[in-house]
Formats: sequence, C-alpha cells, structure tokens
Amino acid sequence: MSNIIAQTIEQISKEKNVDPKIIISALEDAMVAASRKFYKTNEDINARFDPETGMVEIFAVRRVVETVENPSLEISLSEAKEIDSSLEIDDTVEIPKPTDVLGRIAAQTAKQVILQKVREAERQNIFNEYSQKIGEMVNGIAKRFEGPDIIVDIGKTEALLPLREQSRAETYKQGERIRAVIVKVLPVAKGPQVILSRTDPQLLVRLFEMEIPEIYDGTIVVKSAVHEPGDRAKVAVASLDRDVDPVGACVGMKGSRINAIIRELRGEKIDIVQWSDDPAQYAANALNPAKISKVLIIDPSEKRMEVIVEEKQQSLAIGKKGQNVRLASRLIGWQIDVKSEEQKKQEVLSVMESLTSSSTSLTELEGISDRMIERMREAGIENVERILELGEDKLKEIPGVGDKTAAKIMEAARDLFEEVEIEVPEGMDLPTAIQAASNEEETVADEADASEPENGTEGEAPQIDASGALEEKKEAEDTPEPSSKDADPKDAGEETER
Repeated sequence: MSNIIAQTIEQISKEKNVDPKIIISALEDAMVAASRKFYKTNEDINARFDPETGMVEIFAVRRVVETVENPSLEISLSEAKEIDSSLEIDDTVEIPKPTDVLGRIAAQTAKQVILQKVREAERQNIFNEYSQKIGEMVNGIAKRFEGPDIIVDIGKTEALLPLREQSRAETYKQGERIRAVIVKVLPVAKGPQVILSRTDPQLLVRLFEMEIPEIYDGTIVVKSAVHEPGDRAKVAVASLDRDVDPVGACVGMKGSRINAIIRELRGEKIDIVQWSDDPAQYAANALNPAKISKVLIIDPSEKRMEVIVEEKQQSLAIGKKGQNVRLASRLIGWQIDVKSEEQKKQEVLSVMESLTSSSTSLTELEGISDRMIERMREAGIENVERILELGEDKLKEIPGVGDKTAAKIMEAARDLFEEVEIEVPEGMDLPTAIQAASNEEETVADEADASEPENGTEGEAPQIDASGALEEKKEAEDTPEPSSKDADPKDAGEETER
C-alpha cells in the first residue's frame, strides 16, 4: 500500500510538473476534509503523511487545561497525563482518529481536493514560467476559434490571440502554424491567460534576430522598430563593428534575408534605417526613400524638427496618408514637420514682412522717462512711428510736454530710424518720408517725376536716408539762409528747431 501511494505521488509530480510536497499537502487536506464530513465534529482535525508507511494519519488536536469548557478543543490535565505523563498546562495532545471507517466518501473527497490542488499548482507554474517570457516569440498551432479570437496551442498551455492583436492582412485556418510574441500573462480564475500578438513591434525584432546571424550574435543591434501591421514597417539598426554595414547585412544577398521576414509578415514592406545619434541625420535616414535637403531642429526639449525637401520630394517624404513621416516620427521619437523649399521660403518672407511691419515700442526711445512715455500713451500715442507721423507741434499739445521735451522726443524717435533708406521728393518732412518708405518703388518714382519744374530745367527730387536728412538739417542750421534777415525771429527759431 505504501509503495502504491508513493508511486502515485511521484507519477503525478512528473506528469504535471508539480512539486511532490504540494501533492502530499493536497493529500493531507483531502483526508482532513473527508474526516470532517464523516465525523461531523467541531474538533481541530489535522492529518500527517508518513512516508515510511505511506499512510495518512488523522488526529484531533486538543489543548491541556485545568477546567474543560469545550470538550471538542480542550482536555483536562489528568486525562492528558494518562496519554503522556510529561504533558503540562497549555500543551497540545494529538488524539488519533480511525481512517478505515471513512471508505468511499474519503476517496471521492480526496480525489477532488487533490485534483484541485494540482490544477492550482499547474496554473501557478505556467504563470511563473510565461511571465518571464513576455516579449519573446513562440510557435503555436491555431487550435480553435472563439468568435474573432484565436486559441493557440503553444505546448504547455493554450494562449489567446485576440482580434486587436491580429494583422489585418492575415487570416488563419484551424491547424495552421502561428508565430507570435507574448505580450501579457493574466492570472485568471480558470488558469493563466497568455496573450499573444502579431502586431507588436517586438515581433519584428525577434524575426530579425532569427533570420540575421549578426543581430543574434550582437554585431548588429536593433535600436528601434515600428510598423503599421500588414502595411509598412521601419527598423533602425546600428553596427558595433565599423567594418560591417548594418543595412546591407539585414538585406542580405539579393534581399534573401529581408525577404524571409517579409514572407512571414505576409508581404509587409520593411524599410531598414541606418541609426544615428545625431537626430537630424537620423531623421534624414528615417524618411527614406525621400531625399532630404535640410533638417532644422526647432525645439530640442520638446523634440520638434522641420525637414525641408524639394517640391517633387514632398509627397514621397510624407507618404500615402502621411504614413512615411508618421512611422519615421515614431521611429526616432521626434515630431517631424515636412515642408517644401518653396513653403519654407514663403514662411520666412512672411515672418520678415511681419517683423518689418511691426510697430516700434515707446520704451525703445533713449533718454525718455517712463512718466513721459505714460503721458504719450494717455494721449493715444502707442508707438514711435506715430510720433514721427504727428510731428513736434502735435507733441507740444500733450499736457506736460514743453518745447524742449518735444524736441528731445523727436530726436530720439529719429535716431531709431537713422539707418532706414527713404526715397522722398524735395521738401518732404521726415514723418512723411517714413510713411512713403512703405510704398512701392514705382509710386515713389512717379512722385519724384511730378516734382520736376515745368520749364524743363533739370531738377530731381533728392534721395536721402534718415541720417542724411539730419545731417542736411544740421548744415542748414550752421549756414544761415539769405532771407533770414527779413524773417520773424520767432519763425526762424521754430524752423531751426524743427
């Protein structure tokens, strides 16, 4: 009998890959459950397997006390002394219970408990084993279909290939071979649920390792892999040996290596990209087959860049429905904006126009106090261009602005535009000149022609810049005009000041 039980335990242990201790514990629990059902008692019943005899002993445990209050759990000291004279208060006594009376009930209960324990142990073993294999590729057979999901036999257990993890370009039949990667293991009540995937990028990596020896032995490293299942993929590779071309090694002789992977993925197009630690170069490689003219890093912290291409290369760089640039962006981990050279040129011109047409802040006036700037703003003057349009006389009308202050403000405003070239007719003041500077050259030329004398004498409107206007005014101040004697002194002073 002992040999039969011991052999059965050993056999179950090997078949189910379960520790014999778990089976023995299950056997003891089964005997306890059968005893409770047979004896229908509240006693604290325990069981112990004896490997020498191969028998399971059943006994009730009772605590030694002075006065017995619960006979099912306690025993008096005098009764305990009859069993073992060395017992003292608070010791425990094991009182054997017969097992031969249990019969068929014990056998059925023991069988159920043992099977349950063994199944639990199996599930735990499978969970522990496959939890360590997440990201690895497994070979399986399509066993059955549960709606759109596929149940795959992977050897020790069954795995699930849900619809969301299936490639849209693939269909399977019962009994067909399936290669997939383990993406998740769920400890559910019926057993661990191993979830497989045919769309995870790790499948690409594992296929490359299997088909390309240089990747398997570590000479070439797969840095990143992305794909849109059933359509297109991009894989970035780098070589640790400068004598080995990573892209060429992955393609193989006449594409033999990469074609094996393409067949496994049911015709999915694969772009092999040379990895680079320079983001600009990496992006140019990732957008293959488009030819890149320039890469501009817009924001390194947010990983944003612009890629400039020729007009005829733009659609190729973007790809069908944006697929090429989308995959390249995912591959390198940067946001990529593809623009043609003409688009970039127009963008730069637009920025320049906005800069040239923007107003100049009053705070840029040198030597003008904040209080005076605030007074000008209260009067509706928001920028330096407005000062030049109004002129000095209008500035004097602002409360708190005198002759000297107005002259100082005008001088500071003119200094800001001293390097701006302006075309004006003779006699035009500086504010009008600045306004005329925004007009087209043809308009300015027409105005200059209109200023010629009617008698045909040669006379052209001088072309001056702001600094030239100031120098001409200064010379006028240093050289008195012949008619100044007859002029009113007040008017002459205002003319000089202006």
